[in-house]
Amino acid sequence: MCAAAAREGGGRAVLPHPDPYRSGSRLPAGQSSVTKPQDKLRGWAAARKTILAGLRFTSLRLRLVVVFGLVALTAAVSASGIAYWLNREAVLTRTQDAVLGDFQQAMQTRASTLRPHPTQEELQRAAGQMANSSQRFSVLLIAEDESGKPVRGNSDLDTFTLEDVPKSLQKAVNKEQEISSNNKYTYHLYWQRTVQGDKPYLVGGAKVIGGGPTGYMLKSLEPEAKDLNSLAWSLGIATGLALIGSALLAQAAATTVLKPVHRLGTAARRLGEGKLDTRLRVSGTDELADLSRTFNRTAESLEKRVEDMSAREQASRRFVADMSHELRTPLTAITAVTEVLEEELDAETGSVDPMIEPAVRLVVSETRRLNNLVENLMEVTRFDAGTARLVLDNVDIVDQITACIDARAWLDAVDLDAERGLMARVDPRRLDVIMANLIGNALKHGGSPVRVSVRDEGNDLVIEVQDHGPGIPEDVLPHVFDRFYKASASRPRSEGSGLGLSIALENAHIHGGEITAANSPKGGAVFTLRLPRDASEVEDPENPDNSGGPGAAVADDRTEGGA
Repeated sequence: MCAAAAREGGGRAVLPHPDPYRSGSRLPAGQSSVTKPQDKLRGWAAARKTILAGLRFTSLRLRLVVVFGLVALTAAVSASGIAYWLNREAVLTRTQDAVLGDFQQAMQTRASTLRPHPTQEELQRAAGQMANSSQRFSVLLIAEDESGKPVRGNSDLDTFTLEDVPKSLQKAVNKEQEISSNNKYTYHLYWQRTVQGDKPYLVGGAKVIGGGPTGYMLKSLEPEAKDLNSLAWSLGIATGLALIGSALLAQAAATTVLKPVHRLGTAARRLGEGKLDTRLRVSGTDELADLSRTFNRTAESLEKRVEDMSAREQASRRFVADMSHELRTPLTAITAVTEVLEEELDAETGSVDPMIEPAVRLVVSETRRLNNLVENLMEVTRFDAGTARLVLDNVDIVDQITACIDARAWLDAVDLDAERGLMARVDPRRLDVIMANLIGNALKHGGSPVRVSVRDEGNDLVIEVQDHGPGIPEDVLPHVFDRFYKASASRPRSEGSGLGLSIALENAHIHGGEITAANSPKGGAVFTLRLPRDASEVEDPENPDNSGGPGAAVADDRTEGGA
């Protein structure tokens, strides 16, 4: 008699119960499984959704670190999973082959030598001898004695019983197979991995061909499970270290990448501040080096263009200044002549021919207008050249505004809402220029009465000039302080020079103040002048007493189409 387990190619796997390590494993020489595998323990899900998908990171460094970390984590987890799976297969296959090989050998040398109807003592002794193997597994032998009564021999009494053997495995072991060209034996060796009390076991069984006992073995896989758990912990630690290493590497890479970007940002800010000679040091041939070269070329081109524009602007300013100075001498003579003619007209002596009287009055008016324009141009050139200076004095703001209104005979057309005693340190001449321009424009375009109010707001003075006209069109508001701006192209000529509001704004700026224009909800336009109570803080410390020349002429104009 010989054991079926001793036949070559006779081993098969029976897996109706969950495999704690690998489902569907079997001896390399075995045939197809007898029963269909049914796993209770499911592997952890392979499809995972990242929780960072909807987040937006504003820091490029953070995004680089996160990307590096995700790549490293994915690579480490994949490598660890593959390593764990390969090692698990190797460990379990090696243990399984060794145990089943010893069991086959024991069935051949021990169980097959028993009588067809052995006694329990014989089975018990044979089971003990079979279990005395280097693999240290438990053995259960089942046979019938001469009376037909089932007898059992167990190497470990009350430890390994038939109840520990899965029913499917018992059925597969005891099932007689038909002999065919593909199947040379009626019985085969079958094995199965099971879990009992959270501990993994390997169960195998075989039957002696030609009559004899049926043998089962039980091998604990707990040592292998501990080894695999240790391996899993080691791989987990390695994954964590790889993640930390990737974060450090990402930090270093981000520093390498972001350092040129930071230098580029600093250079761009310096360029925006007007330092057009800013350049970047270029090294390398990568994309960042190309970007630095592009920046340098752009900065060089911009510097050249700005220099050209500055040269043209300076030439234009010199032309206006020279022209204004050259015009003052002939204008002085012309003005003297026109004043004499105007006095003759006012005296009504008859020395002027009535036929030419309208022409004389037109010449007088246009001469006065031309003189105001030249004075305004002179003042503008001072602002453009940066030579305008403040001559500060402590003045009563209300008295100053009253004097401005009285000097121009506007007392009947202006309502002043203010109390005397409001002192401020300003340039009286320039404040007079500002108020004359604002009030004159309000009277011209808005009509009387014009309301002027003064209020104290801590360290600032706020002066509002409001008229009762139709207001300023919304598309004109952003341009009311532009030089020579005309709201209507069909009316390019007006009585004013087109510089009054611009000069008023420049005089406010030199005080450290501001002028804004808006439309009042009640109707009409409102110009708001805000000045510091003490303009000495914005005074030029190198030349505080330089007034920048004679006072600017008052321009009584406002942009066409204004309030």
